[in-house]
Amino acid sequence: MGTIQITLPDGATREVPSGTTAAEIANQISPRLAKEALVARTNGELIDLSRPLDHDTKLSILTSKDPDAVQVFRHSAAHLLAAAVLELYPSVKLGIGPPIDNGFFYEFVRDEPFTQDDLAKIEAKMHEIAERNVPNERKLLPKPEAVELYRSANQQFKCELVEEKATEPMVSFYTTGKFTDFCRGPHIPSTGRIKAFKLMNVAGAYWKGQEGNPQMQRIYGACFVEQKELDEYLHKLEEAKRRDHRKIGQELDLFSIQDEAGPGLIFWHPKGGLIRKIMEDWLRDELLRRGYDLVFTPHIMRLDLWKTSGHANFYRENMFGPIEVEKAEYQLKPMNCPGHILIFQSRLRSYRDLPVRLAELGTVYRYERSGVLHGLLRVRGFTQDDAHIFCMPEQIEKEIQDCVEFAWEVLRVFGFDRYEVELSGGDPSRPQDYTGTPEEWKSAEGALISTLDRMKVPYKFIPGEAAFYGPKIDVKLVDAIGRPWQLTTVQFDFNLPRRFKLEYVGEDGNRHMPLMVHRALWGSVERFFGVLIEHYAGAFPAWLAPVQATVLPVSGKFSEYAQKVAAKLKESDLRVHLDDRNEKLQAKIRDAQLEKIPYMLIIGAKEAEAGTVSVRHRTKGDQGPRPLDQFAADLRAEVNSKTIT
Repeated sequence: MGTIQITLPDGATREVPSGTTAAEIANQISPRLAKEALVARTNGELIDLSRPLDHDTKLSILTSKDPDAVQVFRHSAAHLLAAAVLELYPSVKLGIGPPIDNGFFYEFVRDEPFTQDDLAKIEAKMHEIAERNVPNERKLLPKPEAVELYRSANQQFKCELVEEKATEPMVSFYTTGKFTDFCRGPHIPSTGRIKAFKLMNVAGAYWKGQEGNPQMQRIYGACFVEQKELDEYLHKLEEAKRRDHRKIGQELDLFSIQDEAGPGLIFWHPKGGLIRKIMEDWLRDELLRRGYDLVFTPHIMRLDLWKTSGHANFYRENMFGPIEVEKAEYQLKPMNCPGHILIFQSRLRSYRDLPVRLAELGTVYRYERSGVLHGLLRVRGFTQDDAHIFCMPEQIEKEIQDCVEFAWEVLRVFGFDRYEVELSGGDPSRPQDYTGTPEEWKSAEGALISTLDRMKVPYKFIPGEAAFYGPKIDVKLVDAIGRPWQLTTVQFDFNLPRRFKLEYVGEDGNRHMPLMVHRALWGSVERFFGVLIEHYAGAFPAWLAPVQATVLPVSGKFSEYAQKVAAKLKESDLRVHLDDRNEKLQAKIRDAQLEKIPYMLIIGAKEAEAGTVSVRHRTKGDQGPRPLDQFAADLRAEVNSKTIT
């Protein structure tokens, strides 16, 4: 038997007999590494630790510290789920079972719906199989034999997958106990490592995700390598439930979705509407301060405009149907950009006019399927904080930097101190998939990269993830419980300037096409408000709170002074509520806490006589007495500085 050369990540090499496995090499390096190893990587390809190596190769032994290894671990957990289901319900039909973020799922067809009791039984069976440390064994079968294997087992969905997906003469299978799956792998060696998992729920899904195909039952599970990670994840889920903006929005009377009006359409109630006004006032003032021009465009425009922009062809499935008006077809706008382009085109621009920054809080309408609608976060009618920048090439890096700095200000003002940045580029190997020339793409990506590098902003570059019309920067805020939310987008567009034949007169007297950038900060008012609700669990900082202070007289004897207190605060342009109900003080405090009002001002005999208020904060508790004028000044300063408490 010959030898092969193995090159390890640190550059060290080893001569080993051909046929040596990655598991054996891991054990040679360190018994601890062998114990922690999940999968191996050879020349960029993930393989089973038990796979014999038969040629010179670069080899990495991957543990739970590698995200790719964790996904393999979760894929093996999906197989463990299927093995358990087959042991308990042998007649089920099998679909697919991939790893997903934080876990896995597997799809089944079963005459009866899976219940919570069923999930408990399946989870117990999974632990039983895991305790048996059943190996995950790979084998190869000729394709006709593989098809017959599933046909004889009456597994028509697996038959279909093998016939469609198997392109090689020999087909890869993995066996876990009584379960055999058509799968290219790899997998962890055995089930014994899989201990930290929990089955979460069952959801309906169409086979291959296509309406009209058979309905599957998809069992979802959470899965981590260590129990501590699972416990933290489950705690975060519980915290997310507590912070659910739909629940809090109802409790605080902020917004609603009315069945009579239709799904995905938001009704802003007085308190929510007041917060929205505060948010929008701040944003509009910032836009003007930063050199943007505010515009307003119609909610409905001729369908021909959307044909010119390309939306009628490329975005049709997300648009509501056209509306006939005087034998012409009109369209509810799904985007604001064509309207801004028409404003830019309304007169010939000179290079001296550029950059032109047009901003609009513009309401748009998109046909989202009912199954994906989700409170304020996924809706059919929403208001984008949209802007479009038209500039010359030599201006672009400054404009990008200004957009990113604007995003930092949004994060700071609204109380977010963590973020993630992604830069989505094109795929140079598929230039046919993108509008614009390769030179334009290289220049645009270079401008984004140069700007982020100059600003010392850490980012993840994702090739091939850009939209067909240009590369982009995405900023994701990280909320109070560690969840990332898509926020700011700075997006190049090579498509619309060409479709609309945009021009400006350059310094040379010739006409040139401007660069166009889409920019959104919040994404939409609705979505950002939903994120704010969940980030603060409804306990907004004083500058955003619809009621900043509530006055609580101990009894009716002090109503007159309580009214003076409320009037004084209103004179300071503070939002105040007077609770003069004939209720006990503790009941009033409890209700104010439930309404998440930042300050409670308790009024009794001492306060009325001394001209003070006894201050109680919703989280800090009793703050003691304070002169009324001093409290009003302090709260006014807190609001003006937009302090986050």
